[in-house]
Amino acid sequence: MLRDFKTFLLRGNVVDLAVAVVVGGALLNVVKAIVTDLITPLIAAVGGQPDFGALDFTINDSRFAYGHLINETLSFVIIAAVVFFLIVTPMNALIARSRKEPPADPTTRKCPECLSEIPVAARRCAFCTAEVGAAGAWAGPAR
Repeated sequence: MLRDFKTFLLRGNVVDLAVAVVVGGALLNVVKAIVTDLITPLIAAVGGQPDFGALDFTINDSRFAYGHLINETLSFVIIAAVVFFLIVTPMNALIARSRKEPPADPTTRKCPECLSEIPVAARRCAFCTAEVGAAGAWAGPAR
């Protein structure tokens, strides 16, 4: 049973998950700092103080702090936007730039007579019945 537990812990996806949690926690601090120190003061400079924490109403001595909900919702949207525009989009661009996949071999070609898509190995077009010969040669229209 201990051997199985060791195998489980050393399996790649468990280690990857642990690394992701640690890196995600560190990234959370960076994103919160960007939002708190850069984005929120920018919003405050444009639209006034962006704090809705004091907004509430009371029903039968029960306090409903809907301002806190508004603050948290705005924080979520701002953090999601920061993560998307400053982390996800540049990372996707880097990954796309580094990916150099060779073009796939074509499985079809155009019939020179009717311009329909036909298999590369076809010797006759299924649409216009023209003989198309080998992949590089064309025998002309059927007579």
